[in-house]
Amino acid sequence: MGQAPSTHGYSPGGSNRFHDLPINHHLCSAVATPGSHFHLLDHTAEIPDECLALVFQSLTSGDRNSCSLVARRWLAVDGQSRHRLALNAAAQVAPHLASIFTRFDSVTKLALRCDRKSVSIDDDALALISLRCHNLTRLKLRGCREISDVGMLALATNCKSLRKFSCGSCMFGAKGMNALLDNCSSLEELSVKRLRGINDGFAAEPIGPGAAAASLKSITLKELYNGQCFGPLIVGSKNLKTLKILRCLGDWDRMLESITVRKNYLSEIHLERLQVSDFGLIAISKCPNLEIFHLVKAPDCSNDGILAIAENCRVLRKVHIDGWRTNRIGDEGLIGIAKNSVNLVELVLIGVNLSSVSLTTMALNCQKLERLALCGSETIGDDEITCVAAKCVALKKLCIKGCRVTDSGIEAFAFGCPNLVKIKVKKCRGVTSEVADWLRARRVTLSVSLDADEVEPEAATATATDYALDFPPIADAPSTTSNAAPRLPNRSRLSLLAGRALVACAFRRLSNANATSNP
Repeated sequence: MGQAPSTHGYSPGGSNRFHDLPINHHLCSAVATPGSHFHLLDHTAEIPDECLALVFQSLTSGDRNSCSLVARRWLAVDGQSRHRLALNAAAQVAPHLASIFTRFDSVTKLALRCDRKSVSIDDDALALISLRCHNLTRLKLRGCREISDVGMLALATNCKSLRKFSCGSCMFGAKGMNALLDNCSSLEELSVKRLRGINDGFAAEPIGPGAAAASLKSITLKELYNGQCFGPLIVGSKNLKTLKILRCLGDWDRMLESITVRKNYLSEIHLERLQVSDFGLIAISKCPNLEIFHLVKAPDCSNDGILAIAENCRVLRKVHIDGWRTNRIGDEGLIGIAKNSVNLVELVLIGVNLSSVSLTTMALNCQKLERLALCGSETIGDDEITCVAAKCVALKKLCIKGCRVTDSGIEAFAFGCPNLVKIKVKKCRGVTSEVADWLRARRVTLSVSLDADEVEPEAATATATDYALDFPPIADAPSTTSNAAPRLPNRSRLSLLAGRALVACAFRRLSNANATSNP
């Protein structure tokens, strides 16, 4: 769970503050003293609080709740060692917030969610939470529609150590956001989705840059009516590395030009369903450190903009392009990427009509390409897929969806792509289950996933989200903004899960036995 152990001290026989607490009889044994008096010896008392906290951290939230019912000491250690907490932020929880955060007094990562049918907590409740959680570093607000600028000001004043903040479907406005940016000088990641309070047209107050501009490394704006009011923040964040603008209204060409007119450190840019043209892409080409570029459903963009990025951003590693079948991005753009992006490891092309010429160029120049997705293309058939099988030597994962591919094209992978470990074929009418079985027999180590169902008329239309699942991150250079722990090998994960299940089962037996013996 990534939680740190408890910092409470330990003395032999358990901490002094727990000496007067009742002991669970099923964890004890009777010991006779010289005066023929019997005393109960608590075997778990010899376990330091820190070790007990580490045991709890290997359990699920439900099992931890069960363990907290075993003894008062376990209840206290569990509460004081929990650093992550997710709460239903409905108004009904407000009277219980004081007792909740008295028990969980070490929370650093908090999620507050309220569904659409419920009334959320208000400013007073958020102020109370901020007073109890001075060490809060991560906060998520979802559907908290009763929180206004006043509550955000209280939060920003009391929780100045925030490093990550995310909000969605909230009603506070520019003043609340500016209060956060002015007070939280350590803020590194900001994600804003459907913020209703800034939907005041062009009269909305500008947001940022504030004190957080020096520390911000990632900004995500999603489904905003007036997202341009974040312009001062984006321009003023000189150390910004990741920028994601998704489904936000308005013209973004000028904004992109103002961002890239100065020296910048942007390494990842996502643009999805935006009013952006080749002028915006030419502005992005002024980002020499760009490694990850996603362009999804931008009908005004063409090969010219893609060529500008390819020729100037020479360290590209991951490229996702959804051409939306407008035929404005094709062979010319891909050849430009292929000739200039020797470090390319992942390429996803959706609704882009290509030929063997561009695929051959890509295969010859991008020797490090490991993941490839070709989806919803009217020109990709057996010849193009055979070219991939013959030329892409380093390829490890391949996804083909909604293309004119038949069994003949898939048969080429019986001997091609020697490093291929997974191939996924979906919505391709000419591919049958027989060729999938034949390919599995030929290459036992190859994972073959085939969707041989009847293709619906709209099935060939692909979205960028479909392929985020098809291509999980593998063996890339670590991101400078990610704190995720490395993934364990399969055998280690199975051993860890088995150990957790065994400990959880034991704790449940102890908890149930305690409940039956103490009616």
